[in-house]
Amino acid sequence: MKAAVLTARRAAGLAYVPAPIPAAGQVLVRIEGCGVCGSDLPVWEGRPWFGYPREPGTPGHEGWGCVELVGEGVARPAVGTRVAGLTCHSYAEYDLADAAELVTLPRELAVQPFPGEALGCAINVFRRSTIRRGHTVAVVGVGFLGAIITQLAARAGAEVLAISRRQTALRAAVAMGAAATVALGADTTERVIELTAGELCDVVIEAAGTQRTLDAAAPLTRERGRLIIAGFHQGGVRSVDMQLWNWRGLDVISAHERDPQRRVSGIREAAAAVAEGRLDPRALYTHSFALAALGDALRAASTRPEGFMKALIAT
Repeated sequence: MKAAVLTARRAAGLAYVPAPIPAAGQVLVRIEGCGVCGSDLPVWEGRPWFGYPREPGTPGHEGWGCVELVGEGVARPAVGTRVAGLTCHSYAEYDLADAAELVTLPRELAVQPFPGEALGCAINVFRRSTIRRGHTVAVVGVGFLGAIITQLAARAGAEVLAISRRQTALRAAVAMGAAATVALGADTTERVIELTAGELCDVVIEAAGTQRTLDAAAPLTRERGRLIIAGFHQGGVRSVDMQLWNWRGLDVISAHERDPQRRVSGIREAAAAVAEGRLDPRALYTHSFALAALGDALRAASTRPEGFMKALIAT
């Protein structure tokens, strides 16, 4: 099979390697496509602890496709079933997954891309945010995750304020249902105070995983409000204004799920939501690349050219 390989820092190539064989309880998936995740960028950019070349197909973990072969003891999903789930070598033509960590995609999604891990993550963040009709919600950092959460919150009846440094992202947030947008900068807090008549926000979701968005999020949260850390923070220690958190009595939730079955549950719920029209991510799939162009896809995810929201690799 063909598989993309990160050969060095900021370098990718294409290799021909044996297709894996499923062991008991495993499934071989013929990959149709894979989303490019922001968490892939550190290994692309390079860190002292990474060695190269990386394993073929890594770090692709947002794959979807059709079951090609099943291992011993697997009754479902059957061969030919279109699935998404927890994969880890999906920048390739084939990948292995545990049968219990795959979700059968509804027939309504037969021709749609479905980066399940990313969509399931957004569903799980939204669930833990406990957003309700009438809430004022700020989403700080509108990438793919922030845009999906914006749509989920708006469709739940919340008033969503989208905050980003990128005008492209703010326009996407409006299309997803945001009631207002605010440029991320020195006057972000003042602008939110104006928009909320001094009440600030019931729920604030930090969705970018940077010190800057973390700093911007807490001051927007009202007393006894909820601050949701949804961004994937990498690269070491973060600092927080603990005096502010303490004084306002904030409920702070790190909305990351480590339990595989909770992650699978999010993917299953996301598939149902998209099939039923309660969630529509299609406008956010802005860039598509061939498997041989993984380097270009990761470069785009890093630099975020005009209009960029989400890159997909088509195999």
